[in-house]
Amino acid sequence: MRTIAHVDMDAFFAAVEILDNPSLAGKPVIIGSRDSPRGVVSTCSYEARAFGVHSAMPIRRAIELCPHGVFIPPRHDRYHEVSQALFVLLREFSPLVEPLSIDEAFLDMTGCEHFYSSLEDMGQTIKDAIRQRLKLSASVGIAGNKFLAKLGSGLQKPNGLVIIGEGQVEEVLAPLPVDVLWGVGAKTTRELARLGISTVGQLRGVPEEWLVRKFGKMGRQLFLLARGIDDRPVECEWEAKSLGAENTFPADLFDVKVLEAELLRLSMQVGRRLRQGNLSFRTLTLKARYPDFTTLTRSKTKSSWPRDDWSIFAGARELLHTLDLTKGFRLLGVYLTGLYPFRQLDLLEEERSRLTTVIDELNEKWGRTVIGPARVWEADD
Repeated sequence: MRTIAHVDMDAFFAAVEILDNPSLAGKPVIIGSRDSPRGVVSTCSYEARAFGVHSAMPIRRAIELCPHGVFIPPRHDRYHEVSQALFVLLREFSPLVEPLSIDEAFLDMTGCEHFYSSLEDMGQTIKDAIRQRLKLSASVGIAGNKFLAKLGSGLQKPNGLVIIGEGQVEEVLAPLPVDVLWGVGAKTTRELARLGISTVGQLRGVPEEWLVRKFGKMGRQLFLLARGIDDRPVECEWEAKSLGAENTFPADLFDVKVLEAELLRLSMQVGRRLRQGNLSFRTLTLKARYPDFTTLTRSKTKSSWPRDDWSIFAGARELLHTLDLTKGFRLLGVYLTGLYPFRQLDLLEEERSRLTTVIDELNEKWGRTVIGPARVWEADD
């Protein structure tokens, strides 16, 4: 039997903003620029959720639901900084930590149970450490596998702690809607509803053979998850699979100079995160969306790339100029994949690395870009 904990930070981006500006406490904080009505909500505080605001909602709709909300443009570098501190803390509890995103992770605590008086004590100790060191709130679920642990962390948010023991699985799962099961999206939910199946308890009554005939390999997964069975191990590769940043513009952009300045901003964001993680990359991808919502990606792969912002930007700009620039763009994004631990290659790379490290340290010290390419400020007039 395993003991798996899932740690999920509560309204992470909003919580970090409130941490840095305590006057926001108790207010409906919404992460997303009010000046970008075509953008979307990154996340929001629980006070904002009371008005129906939620992640991925268009900013325009969030303004309609909560016009008095405090809209804050996201500061991804700051969130990444806090996330790094979070994962350092989590690895003090177990060497087996599997990040799911910037603000949540699985911990395999198997064999550590004797350090705590109970599983409740284990979960509360993790929560208390996060509260004391990061001044933030987290919800924790503990169970015998990853599916149940993640389910538990979401049952009593915010600041929740849920233990799902072996004898409680059916009791917990039966009344829940089928879309709590991994892999069950809107389409599968509708198909199951047409068959009269809307809860996990109802799904448990369906034979495995019938589910496999109806849904193929997914049917087998439905059968197992409805019974709380999940044998996947915690995979402790900590490296992110990709880094990226994108921006939806308030109005369609046609000016090539402005487009390149926006592309440089995005390159600076992902470049700083790349270096903070001490990573290199092999593939650079440009994401672009035309005003008619047609979305394209263009990629370029090398055995290795320089890690400085200008090299990332140069690659992204080259990809941008393979597209039809006369149509204008409503969104641009820069993504880095094929990540691997950074290794010093040559003296030129060492000099470039020293320069970018000094620039990163200065910008992080001031909490904003104080040294960077002139065209970034030119775009801001």
